Amino acid sequence: MNQSVPRFTLPFLVLTVLFCVCLIVSNLIEIKTVDIGFATITAGMVVFPLSYIINDCIVEVYGFRKARTVIWLGFAMNLLVTLFLQFAILLPGADSWQSQDAMEAVYGTVPRILGASFVAFLCGSMVNALVMSKMKVASGGRHFSLRAIVSTLWGEGTDSIIFFPLAFGGILPWREIVSLIVAQALLKTAYEIVILPVTLKVVKKLKSIESTDTYDRGISYSLSLIHI
Repeated sequence: MNQSVPRFTLPFLVLTVLFCVCLIVSNLIEIKTVDIGFATITAGMVVFPLSYIINDCIVEVYGFRKARTVIWLGFAMNLLVTLFLQFAILLPGADSWQSQDAMEAVYGTVPRILGASFVAFLCGSMVNALVMSKMKVASGGRHFSLRAIVSTLWGEGTDSIIFFPLAFGGILPWREIVSLIVAQALLKTAYEIVILPVTLKVVKKLKSIESTDTYDRGISYSLSLIHI
């Protein structure tokens, strides 16, 4: 008896869950700043770049269309968590609840920054996937390391270029905003380079397990899920 092949395999589902977890956790811990010696970063910056690395793995093995699905799913899950947190803040606390101010300080979100974050993530992740996909086709699947670095630079650059002006335009001096854009894009790309040996092993293992190596020839690069 023939059995139908599942549309989404276990390794793909694991990557999808990890992508969503990295995205959500990075936003939850973004409030904490970390001193790394030569710079001060947010705790979220330690986790968020992993979503781009996972995105690269998905595009490389499964193609742009699957990556597009994962990006939209991550967007939806992040939005859902944010809405639930805001709902929890609005719920009346019990008499014994003494941490309302702390909860609002940690999970309360300024609408402008929240909107900027969502738009920047969606655009940056899509650009990362698109560049990775097109470079793979153009190179015949060669030079994965170069493609991963270039696509991350484009994606993180797009994310920063959109986020900082939308979130802090008119609040911070434009010179400082430009400095933040450059610093964030370069630091996150450097993160990709450092962890690249692990990424290469993961991609190689995934291709072996899935027995697939997708090339996005003749597909629609529309952002709409209708084109899955």
